[in-house]
Amino acid sequence: MTTGFFTHPDCLEHVTPDGHPERVDRLRAILKAMEGPALAALDRREAPLAAREDLLLCHPEAHVARVEAAIPVTGIAALDADTFVSPGSMTAALRAAGGNIAAVDAVLGEDIANAFVATRPPGHHAERTRPMGFCLFGNVAIAAKHALDRHGLDRVAVIDFDVHHGNGTQDLLWNEPRTLFVSSHQFPLYPGTGTPEETGAHDNVLNVTLDPMSGGAEMRAAYEDIVFPRVEAFAPELILVSAGFDAHANDPLAQLNWTEDDFAWITGRICDLADTHCGGRVVSTLEGGYDLDALAASAAAHVKVLMERGE
Repeated sequence: MTTGFFTHPDCLEHVTPDGHPERVDRLRAILKAMEGPALAALDRREAPLAAREDLLLCHPEAHVARVEAAIPVTGIAALDADTFVSPGSMTAALRAAGGNIAAVDAVLGEDIANAFVATRPPGHHAERTRPMGFCLFGNVAIAAKHALDRHGLDRVAVIDFDVHHGNGTQDLLWNEPRTLFVSSHQFPLYPGTGTPEETGAHDNVLNVTLDPMSGGAEMRAAYEDIVFPRVEAFAPELILVSAGFDAHANDPLAQLNWTEDDFAWITGRICDLADTHCGGRVVSTLEGGYDLDALAASAAAHVKVLMERGE
């Protein structure tokens, strides 16, 4: 089987103010990186629009309606100090959630081996009733609930290696005993949450903090000692990945020192777990990453490993 690559031109229509780190050029850089001959075998698919009931798997109707009402006819509107919307933002957000749902369907249907969803806006900071941190809806949490409620899975693991804590995914899955949410992140750093004491309503949340200026060696040790044993014990039937590439040494928004090799390593080890417990079924989605060159190179390294493991 092959690796699915889900994206859509609508995700280029989510426009943020000049100088904003979560900008259209992020997706353009990734799309260009996916054009090389090493990635020619990707199964390229359009991310479909999520339906309203898909968003309601995690968010109340009032939240969806508020975001929808905030979309401007022209220009750019601020939802908070960091999070902005433009006329194309709602459609882009529906593509982001829909791409994750379609990727789960394809992987669980054994149509593809694994998948990477390259969409924006990202999702792991969006809480149940609050858009924040550049995010409108909880794309990965929605995909997890879709796998559980509609495909009948009993155990879904979410591994978030973005440099920032996935507070939104944690909030959306806090009371969901069928999930294990794991977030590794620099601490202290925005959004200020994600201490090891935050363990979920059913001991279903694991937060692993990484010191500023630490690098790949510290990350690898933390995953081998803390994260992977916990995921092993959970024995997931599907692994979802919040793939933020902002732990890279060149990223302007944080102070970790990972390299492309570190992203390749963590991808391979996640695939090892998936091979053991869930037939290799991994769906990864883009979160952060704000240095364009580092983002493109790291995403390409991530996808190359997915392709090698999906063959």
